[in-house]
Amino acid sequence: MSVRVVIGAQWGDEGKGKIVDLLSNKARFVVRYQGGANAGHTLKFDDKKVVLHLIPSGIFNGDAHCVIGNGVVIDPIALVKEIKGVEELGFSLEGRFFISQTAHVILPYHKLLDQLKEKRRGGDAIGTTGRGIGPAYVSKVSRVGIRMVDLLDKDILRKKIDQNIKDINFALKNLYKEKTLSVDALMDEMDEAINTLSPYICNTTDMLHKALEKGESVLLEGAQGCLLDVDHGTYPYVTSSSPTSGGACTGSGVPPTALTHIMGITKAYCTRVGNGPFPTELDNEKGEELRQKGFEFGATTGRPRRCGWLDLVALKYACRINGINEITLTKMDVMDGFEEIQVCTSYKIDGEETTVFPLSLDEIEKIEPVYTSLSGWDKDITGMTKWDELPENAKEYIYFIEEYLGVKLTIISTGPKRTETIVR
Repeated sequence: MSVRVVIGAQWGDEGKGKIVDLLSNKARFVVRYQGGANAGHTLKFDDKKVVLHLIPSGIFNGDAHCVIGNGVVIDPIALVKEIKGVEELGFSLEGRFFISQTAHVILPYHKLLDQLKEKRRGGDAIGTTGRGIGPAYVSKVSRVGIRMVDLLDKDILRKKIDQNIKDINFALKNLYKEKTLSVDALMDEMDEAINTLSPYICNTTDMLHKALEKGESVLLEGAQGCLLDVDHGTYPYVTSSSPTSGGACTGSGVPPTALTHIMGITKAYCTRVGNGPFPTELDNEKGEELRQKGFEFGATTGRPRRCGWLDLVALKYACRINGINEITLTKMDVMDGFEEIQVCTSYKIDGEETTVFPLSLDEIEKIEPVYTSLSGWDKDITGMTKWDELPENAKEYIYFIEEYLGVKLTIISTGPKRTETIVR
């Protein structure tokens, strides 16, 4: 039995979708365990480019059963659109796609509240995508959330929406000075999605436990990245869920004792979308070069990503709190042509040097990165599939990362396509 968790080891956008797609042909189940439709996983295969937001990336490779776990918050309307897109590409979801009955629902009022709250914050905005993720998690922990199982009984659903909307309309009218919402309008807006999704809703936790008992392989797929974790990230500039390996268990129902592999995904450099601290950010021509060469624009929003050198202090922190025992290095090809590559190996905070990632926002914002310089390479490595093909300096870059982290880099991505990969 193999149970592998695939985790973003930075601030998200590390290329998890490609790696899950690559690994899924050997998995019986691929499970998305947290987050919402704000996360876009971009896949390239057969000269097609596909962006998935909720459906696990394994839907396109092999015959794995794809599950949206209980830790995900689901926008039903967005999910139906995504299902139609997958079917239009010629892939059937029948008998392969399942939705946890205890996953929570993003309703239209969550998206409206998300956008209004960000607007009200002004210069202190978190930088959310406005897709209702945070407010849906607030409803969940406030114990007023609506779950996918509630969609199976429209009378129960209407009653729960009616209860919630009274407080929401009070806030819309008195705080935000916006028009109030109607239960009838919300139910009408949701009707097609409810009818489409109902056949997929089931007890996925029981399904996964039966798979574990049979010794079948399971791949747990996270969204965003470790440094955006609500507990372990750069709070408050974080997501509203737990992208870490702990979140993989709570968001799927798979017990910690079942996990066999924790794979961290990291780019050969760093990026971040939205607001918040970013110690190695390059607000100069080097940063722009990384952005353009790496096509660093959000898969969901199109927002340009902030770019910087690889931060090994932050990456080692991610390895520790997740128990990462294997690493995939993506976008190695983007580093082609740099005469010198900088890697952050320690921080200075108030004049004191440290290799410990701080947890206080005040300290994080004071970080002065200390870099180690490595020689670059001028050979185009795009599409390489064998370790021996890599230039010596590219190998040295990988060895340096491995030695610092004490973790093996098992997969090197040399391009966006499934085939552009070195497996060591």
